[in-house]
Amino acid sequence: MLIVHKKTFTLGFVLAVTFFIILFYMFTPNFGEHGGKKLNAFEASDNLFNSISKGSSYFIDGLKAKNAEFMSKDVAFDLPADKIPADLAVLLQKADLEVTPGEKGMNVKGDFGKMMAAAIDDSDLMFYNKGADVAAKYGMPEKDAMRGWWNILRETKRELDKQSKFALSKWLSEVQSRAVEVGYNFYGVDPEKASTKAGILTFLLVFYVIYTLWYGYSMYYMFDGLGLKMKGGKKKEM
Repeated sequence: MLIVHKKTFTLGFVLAVTFFIILFYMFTPNFGEHGGKKLNAFEASDNLFNSISKGSSYFIDGLKAKNAEFMSKDVAFDLPADKIPADLAVLLQKADLEVTPGEKGMNVKGDFGKMMAAAIDDSDLMFYNKGADVAAKYGMPEKDAMRGWWNILRETKRELDKQSKFALSKWLSEVQSRAVEVGYNFYGVDPEKASTKAGILTFLLVFYVIYTLWYGYSMYYMFDGLGLKMKGGKKKEM
């Protein structure tokens, strides 16, 4: 290998070596712990951003208040057995809805607002990582219960749309996306506000920029040391 500029090649080589030493260290489990598991740098940063994302995704108090508009609105619909297994009937029954066997699945009747309130309350428990309360309520794993709510709401929406009850259908979709999905997806993550983590967020941003340039300059100096340079192509005259 022919080194044309030893000084710049050496600088680039040192930058490259230190870059990969730091990269290797970032893969080691020395960056905190979560749920009894030691984290590497990437897992720790992912956990941090999930926590901040969760901290800005709490809409449940507003949903509880708005749900008052839908209390005492009776609905009746069918849930197909191939989509909603019979053991999920307990979710609706605990919400004081009447569930009876039908030809193709379950026939459901009752207060639409109570049904939404139950889904919202369970989502609230999941958001604050109180899954044991959800599991004890229904006698099934908490995440299974929340998946059950999501599937029930999906099928209920289809039935409401068929009945042209679009206002109820729209509200159901909002509860599904802003309560059930948030409670399920962020379960086990501790919520944090970005304002309380401003220091570490600033550090991560600055480090990311510097670390990216670090690699770029290491390659630039090594190629320069080898006498390799980029040149623009000459424009041919027609």
